[in-house]
Amino acid sequence: MRAYDNHWIKEQLEALKEPEYQKFTASLLPGVESILGVRLPKLRELAKKLAKDNWKEYLQEAQDDSMEEIMLQGMTLGYAKGNLQEKETFLRAFIPKIDNWSVCDSCCNSIKIAKEQPEEMWEFLQEYLHSEKEFEIRFALVQLLDYYVKEEYLQRVLTEIDKISSEAYYVEMAQAWAVSICYREFPKETEPFLRENHLNDFTHNKALQKITESLKVSKAQKEYIRSLKR
Repeated sequence: MRAYDNHWIKEQLEALKEPEYQKFTASLLPGVESILGVRLPKLRELAKKLAKDNWKEYLQEAQDDSMEEIMLQGMTLGYAKGNLQEKETFLRAFIPKIDNWSVCDSCCNSIKIAKEQPEEMWEFLQEYLHSEKEFEIRFALVQLLDYYVKEEYLQRVLTEIDKISSEAYYVEMAQAWAVSICYREFPKETEPFLRENHLNDFTHNKALQKITESLKVSKAQKEYIRSLKR
């Protein structure tokens, strides 16, 4: 028997779950079933243990009986040592399992392949940026805003954001979030995009709202940003 099999994982999650936290999490994720109520720091601790073991065997055998089990897979994939070539098959198996923003965003925070292999990961993400599935697109967008809001990638990021025409709510929110991060870090370079883009009105205005909520944006900048509302 392996040190960390599915029976062991379920026992650990069962011991870590909190009924009140389960209710809180469920209120943030309407429609998502099988939430145990395990806090993210605890899941990250567990994922780091799994990543040190035979992580490939774990991911091949992992079960999807709860949201936390799925999240563990993404976090483990992030913490495990290995490059994109080693992880690609597992990424392709994991990404379609994402069905809510919490799993998406928390796992993107762990999956940092773009830091070491930015161009290879950029190419990998293209398929998901052009997907028709809400959370596949969001995964790619959150990867962009987490790891590609840099001078050398900024215009490419804005171009990809602009090309997405999905009206899925969590895609639109990720587009708006990504635009706001671009403006926060590169206001001068992002301003032309705010004046002229192909985002729908909801997404465009949500991006402006997120910019004005940032503590890193000056009062004068916020006044100008509000003038761009549609």
